[in-house]
Amino acid sequence: MTRRLLIGRALSALATALIPTTLTLAVLRATGSAEDLGLVLACELLPLLLCLPVAGVAADRLPPARVVLVADLVRCLAQAGIGIELLAGVGRIADLAVLSAVTGVAIAFGMPAVPRLVVAVVPPDARLRVNARIGVATSLSSVLAPALAGGVVLAAGPGWSALLTAAVFACSALTLGGIRTSSDLKAGGVGSVPVPGGGGSVPAPGGMVSSPAPDDARTGSTSATDGVRTGSAPAAGGVRAGSGSRAGGRAGRGAFGRELAEGWREVRARRWFVAAVLGHGVWHFVAGLFLTLGPLTAVNARGGEASWVLIVQCGTVGLVLGVLVAPRLPVRRPLVAAQAGAALYVLPLVALAVPLPAWGIAGAYLVAMFGLGVLSPLWETLLAEEVPEAALGRVRSFDGLISFASRPLGLAVAAPLAGVTGMPGLLVAGAVLVAVANLAAVVRFPAARPLAARRR
Repeated sequence: MTRRLLIGRALSALATALIPTTLTLAVLRATGSAEDLGLVLACELLPLLLCLPVAGVAADRLPPARVVLVADLVRCLAQAGIGIELLAGVGRIADLAVLSAVTGVAIAFGMPAVPRLVVAVVPPDARLRVNARIGVATSLSSVLAPALAGGVVLAAGPGWSALLTAAVFACSALTLGGIRTSSDLKAGGVGSVPVPGGGGSVPAPGGMVSSPAPDDARTGSTSATDGVRTGSAPAAGGVRAGSGSRAGGRAGRGAFGRELAEGWREVRARRWFVAAVLGHGVWHFVAGLFLTLGPLTAVNARGGEASWVLIVQCGTVGLVLGVLVAPRLPVRRPLVAAQAGAALYVLPLVALAVPLPAWGIAGAYLVAMFGLGVLSPLWETLLAEEVPEAALGRVRSFDGLISFASRPLGLAVAAPLAGVTGMPGLLVAGAVLVAVANLAAVVRFPAARPLAARRR
């Protein structure tokens, strides 16, 4: 099942990465209007942001494989609709905007379900390695997809590129939809089946987690050495992590609003998570600044378009190297490593503020993206270790909400702010902000124990 999970996630990541290039070229061919392009892209992002809290509740209520299956099928149908309309020569902006909004809703529901699917399928001692492989697949997709989509558009038109995207989503849905977790087996009448690495917890048919086995030694204590509450800690709403039979019963009887409130209490009960996610949100914001001002500087003063291509490709190389190296690093403080990885984004901001030659900016960006590559699998694995499976979808949706809201804000305000403060001043301020915001979580919650020690 792990291999099936990796293949399905790779296909889904590739299809997702094909969408922006296809949509951009389709709109530019249809009207050539920047306003129309902004509208279509925004129609995907806005529903995504609005639906993420709801999607987090759904991810904790329903079997994750089923949620991911439906999300990919909906995206398949939406992209097929775009392709058919473009091939028919219609290409109305209103239609593209509506189908983009449907895609955004599907992305919102699929996103928080993925970590739960990984937890349900992968044993704890293999999660860091699997999360790293998923990160590699996602990074490579972000490199290959624009070239693939652009090539198909140039050779056959954007309609065929959209249909290709739909076909890849269909393959992803069929692959991930066939994953059987222990909750599926129990729902089908099989006896009590331990979750891999679940410490004796057994998923109920609704995807929640039943009470721990009597010999489960994790009792809801909080580590005195790292300040991070363990995954079996009592939730702020009074639900002991891992006691999913009670949570599952309330989920069946309780209202959606109460579940959403309980998810928020789970978030607030983990102050280390809130501090770290706010730091990640600051990183996404300053990344928006860099990705707006970086191309302008590179193209106008550092050698033209080829310089920016060099910088971006070096960043991609660094990201892939980071996710490959992460499982092999002797990380004893996972939260420290993750936050330090985000803080490395200081380097390209300062390099652009000076500004260094293109090769210097590219080198700084490579190191920064290496840090983010290390961060990604460590963060996913840390959440799986520290957050009860019954609340993981809701907690993860909060993480996604902060990230997806912060990046567009940085992209939108970069030019106006640079006009007021000057580009060097804005970039230096962003560098200070990203360092302080991410390292503050390290100061308060050093997470001294290694992940392996949490399982022993």
